[in-house]
Amino acid sequence: MTPTPAAHLTPRQAWLQGLRAGTPFVLVVMPFGIVFGVVATEAGLNVLETLSFSVLVIAGAAQLAAIQLMTENAPVLVILATGVAVNLRMAMYSASLAPHLGTAPVWQRALIAYLMVDQAYAIAHARYEQAPEMPRAAKAAFYFGAVTLVCPMWYLATLIGALVGNQIPAGLPIEFAVPATFIALIAPMLRTLAHVSAALVSVVATLALAFLPFNLGLLVAAVLAMMTGAQLERLAARRREGR
Repeated sequence: MTPTPAAHLTPRQAWLQGLRAGTPFVLVVMPFGIVFGVVATEAGLNVLETLSFSVLVIAGAAQLAAIQLMTENAPVLVILATGVAVNLRMAMYSASLAPHLGTAPVWQRALIAYLMVDQAYAIAHARYEQAPEMPRAAKAAFYFGAVTLVCPMWYLATLIGALVGNQIPAGLPIEFAVPATFIALIAPMLRTLAHVSAALVSVVATLALAFLPFNLGLLVAAVLAMMTGAQLERLAARRREGR
């Protein structure tokens, strides 16, 4: 059967494409969510608080960072600032998707904003770049398809971790899901000097500033990485314009 051209995709067809593209990420989202559920309950949160954390925040890296700081009795402002710093990438995600989804109805944009997760963004952005001629309705449907399983599985995995975390064998390396998820997402996106430089600065600065209390080194590293990437992007734009 000949594939339907992107310009003629119906929302249902686009949703099914997004669903197929997002399904493999369940394999890493589940152990990631279980890790958070275990860590949160070990830190003193009950099952309802742990599940509510995932439903309201829906950002694994920020949630883990916040839980770690809570166990260290860090000030509330430090915890909030860390969560914001870790999630600043969501603002950049939103900016890059705005040309494709900016004209969608308000309720769709609000729902997409809530469901903005790394896996769905990576899938959707790659698809939009590959087929910019997709109708706006199809683009929105594709995004919703990409998160159809990812987000519910995150909630379910958090609940499983909170309920049976203490029964998981200590030697079972489920924590591998956290770095594996981000490596799988970030590696294909490091296509320019600015991207690679920002990634290197973030890694080096995080390691060099690991001695700072309350993970403050992470905040500084995030700012330095963004400044590096932005400056290199600016220089590259000037070269393209012949300045």
